[in-house]
Amino acid sequence: MLRPILSLFGSIFSTLCIGVFGVAVLIGAIFIMYGRDLPNTDQLAQYSPPTISRIYSGQGDLIDEFAQERRLFAPADDIPDLVKQAFISAEDKNFYTHKGYDPVGILKAGIDAAQGGRVRGASTITQQVMKNFLLSGDRSAERKIKELILASRIETTLSKEKILELYLNEIFLGQNSYGVAAAAQTYFNKTLADLTVEEAAYLAVLPKAPSNYHPVRHMERAIDRRNFVLREMYENGYIENEEYQRARQAELQTVQSGHYEPFKGQVPDRDYFTDEIRRQLSRDFGQDEFFGGGLAIRATVDPELQEAAADSLREALESYDRGRGVFHRVRTTVDAEKLSDDTWREVLDNTVFPRDIAGWNVAVVLGFEGDDARIGVEDVDGVQILPGSDVAWARPRQSDGKLGSKEANADNVLNVGDLIHVASTDEGGWSLRQVPEVQGGFMAMDVNTGRVLAMQGGFSYQSSVFNRATQADRQPGSSFKPFVYAAALDSGFSPNTVIVDAPIEVNTPQGLWRPKNSSNKFYGPAPVRTGIVRSRNLMTIRLAQEIGMDTVAQYAERFGVYDRMTPFLSNALGAQETTLFKMVAAYAMFANGGERVEPTLVDRVQDRWGRTIYRHDQRTCEDCRTASLDPNLSPTIVVNRERVMDAITAYQLTSMMKGVVERGTAARTVNLSVPTAGKTGTTNEAKDVWFVGFTSNIVAGCYIGYDRPRSLGEKAGGGGMCGPVFDRFMKKATAKYGGGEFRVPPGGYFVKIDRHTGAVLPYEASGDHVVSEYFREGEEPAYGLGAILDGGFAMGSNLNLFSRGESDLTSVKEVTTSTGRRAYVPKNSNFGTLSAGGLY
Repeated sequence: MLRPILSLFGSIFSTLCIGVFGVAVLIGAIFIMYGRDLPNTDQLAQYSPPTISRIYSGQGDLIDEFAQERRLFAPADDIPDLVKQAFISAEDKNFYTHKGYDPVGILKAGIDAAQGGRVRGASTITQQVMKNFLLSGDRSAERKIKELILASRIETTLSKEKILELYLNEIFLGQNSYGVAAAAQTYFNKTLADLTVEEAAYLAVLPKAPSNYHPVRHMERAIDRRNFVLREMYENGYIENEEYQRARQAELQTVQSGHYEPFKGQVPDRDYFTDEIRRQLSRDFGQDEFFGGGLAIRATVDPELQEAAADSLREALESYDRGRGVFHRVRTTVDAEKLSDDTWREVLDNTVFPRDIAGWNVAVVLGFEGDDARIGVEDVDGVQILPGSDVAWARPRQSDGKLGSKEANADNVLNVGDLIHVASTDEGGWSLRQVPEVQGGFMAMDVNTGRVLAMQGGFSYQSSVFNRATQADRQPGSSFKPFVYAAALDSGFSPNTVIVDAPIEVNTPQGLWRPKNSSNKFYGPAPVRTGIVRSRNLMTIRLAQEIGMDTVAQYAERFGVYDRMTPFLSNALGAQETTLFKMVAAYAMFANGGERVEPTLVDRVQDRWGRTIYRHDQRTCEDCRTASLDPNLSPTIVVNRERVMDAITAYQLTSMMKGVVERGTAARTVNLSVPTAGKTGTTNEAKDVWFVGFTSNIVAGCYIGYDRPRSLGEKAGGGGMCGPVFDRFMKKATAKYGGGEFRVPPGGYFVKIDRHTGAVLPYEASGDHVVSEYFREGEEPAYGLGAILDGGFAMGSNLNLFSRGESDLTSVKEVTTSTGRRAYVPKNSNFGTLSAGGLY
C-alpha cells in the first residue's frame, strides 16, 4: 500500500523536476539566443544627452536658447532626494533592492493579464533606461526579454545613482521638456532644489502619459494621480503624515494655470542678432552640436545698443512708410462671429502676430461707432476707441491693387476682425500703426576687435526673419567709392591730385553707357577730396579707369567687400551687390588704420563641460603671468593682425570721409560730438540708400530699400534716410563708449591745401576753403596742369581749369567724346538732358 503511494509521489516529483529543468533550459536557451548581439551597455557610462544651448550677453544675462529637445542636464548629486523619491515611488518602489528587474512585479502583471485586466509593462526604472537608450519602444516579448537581459547587465556595471541619473535626465515629461530639470522650469519656473513635495509628486506623474495629465485640461485627473504618488511616498516612509496630508490638499499651481510666470517670459524675444548666431554656429559646429550640445555662448551684443539700433531703424522705416500715406491691406484676421466683449481676449491670445515692436500693442477690431473703431487691445482692460481722425492719413490698398481715398473714418481702412497694431498717444488714446513695406538693416561693431555690438535685420523679427544685414545682397552705390580711392592713394596718387569732372561715354556690349553725377551737372577739374565729399561719379570713373579695375577689384576683395569682384567700370560706382555686414567690416579697416579685422557675433563658446572650444580674441599677453610686473605698468598685449592697406592711406581716406560729414552729402543729418567719418550711398533710381560711418572706436552702417527693389522716390538718398539712423544710434553709442580724434600714423606731414582747387597754401592760411592734407614723407604735393587726371577720357578743350565752389559749367560750348567726335552743348543745358544711367 505504501509503495504505490511513494511511487506516485516519486513520479510527480520526477515530472516536476524534469519540468523545472526543461523550463530552466528553455529560459536559458532563450536568454542565450536573445543575449547575442545586444547593444553595448558601456556607452551609458559616457552619457551625453542632447541639452539646451544658451546664448548670454557680455553681462552674463541669458538672452536666448536653442534646443530640439529642451533638456537641462542635472547630475545625480544635484537632484534633490525628494525628487528621486517621488519618481521611485511612482515608478519603481523596489529600485534600490532589485537587480534590474522585479520578479514580483512581473508576476502580478502576468496575473492581471491572465484575468483579463489591463496589460501593463511592470518595467523597473533600470528596464526603462534600457528601453529608452538601447532598444525600441515596441510592445513585444522579444523586446521585453532583451530589456531584462540588458537591465541585469547594467546593474553590475553602473551604480544605482548613475542609473537614476540617466533616467531622470532622459525621460520626456511633456511641453517639449526632457528631464526633470527642464520640466521643473517648464511647469513651475523653479530649480529642482526649490520644488515642494506636491510639485515633485506631480512631475513624477508625467512619465506615463504627459498629455493625459495636463495641469489645466486634465486637472482633476492630474491631482488624483499626484495624490497617489504622495500616498506611495508616505507609505514608503519618504514623507511624514502631516506633510502628506498638507500636500494632498494643495492646489495644483503651475505656469500653465497662470500661477507662475513662464521662464520664457524672463528671456528676451528672439531677434536678428541671436538668430544670426544660430545660423553661423550651426554652419561652423553642425546642427546637431548647436541644438543639442549644451553650448554656452557668450555673445558680443550690447543690449542697450541693440535696442537703440532697433528703435532708430524702425523710426526711419515707419517715418518713410507713413509719409507715403498708404495703409496696406490687413493680412491677419479672426472670425468676427467669435468676437464679443467677453471673448476677444482669448481669441487674441491664440493669434500669431508680431509682438516684438517696442511701444506697439496688438489689437483686434470689434466694431464701429460712427467714424471711430471699437478695438480690444492686448493687456489693456476694457474696450478701447480708435478715433477716425487718426486714420485720415491713410489711403487703403484695395483688392485690385489701386489706392482708395483718404477719409477720417476708421471703416475706410479697417474691418471687424482685423488684427492691427496700435500705439498709445500722449493724450491717452490710441493711434493706428502698421509694419512698413520698406525694409532695411543696421549693424555696429568695434573697429579694433570686430565685436558686433548691435544688429537689426529688419523692422520686426517676428514679422520677417530674413536678416537684411547679413543675407540681403544689395548694390552699395557710392558707399563703395572709398575703396576706389584707397586703391588710387596706395598706387601713388595724392590727396590733392586733380581729377576732371566732365561728361564720359563708354562703349559696352550692351550699348553706350553715359554715367552721371547725382545733380545731373558736371564741375570741371577738382581734387580727390571733392570726389569723396561730394560723391562725384565722373571723377570716380576717371580714377578707376586710370588705375585699372583689376586693381580696384583686388582691393575690394582684400577688404572682404566681395569674394570675387567683376572688373567692370560701372562697379566702381557700387553696381555689384554685397551685404551690409561686409561693408561695415570693411569700413572698420579705415577706422583702425588699415588692419584686418574679422567681424564676430560671439566672443567665446564653451561646451557642456565648460571647456572653451572657440575664442574670437586671438591676441596674446606677453607678461600677464609675470609675478614681478611693475604695478605702474600695464601688461603688453600683442596684436598680430594682417595689414590690408597702408596706415597713411587709411588716415587720408578717413580725413576725406570726415569731410562727407562736415560739409558733404551727410552734413545735414550726421552731427555727433566726436570726430566722425563716413560715406553715403544711393543707387540708380534710389532703389537702395546707404550710410556707413565711424568714430575712432565704433563703425556702423545702414541700408534701406524694398525687398523687391524699386524706387524709394526722387528725394530719397543715403544722407537723408540712413544718416539720421546712424546719428540717433551713435549719439547713444558715443555717450557710452566715447570717442576721440583719429590717430595720425607716423611717417607723414601735414600741408594746407585749397579744398576747391587742390592748390598748396602757405602754413598761415586759414578760412573755410583751407584743409590740412596728410602726405607721406618724401612725397611732394603735386599741383598744376601736370597733376590733372582725365583717366584716358578726352574732355572739352575750353573747360575752366579751376573754380572756387561748385559753379555749374554749363557755358561749355564744345566737348570731345571718347570716340574722338566733337559735341556742342547748348548754354542752358545740364547733363541730365544729355544722358541717363549710372549710380550715385
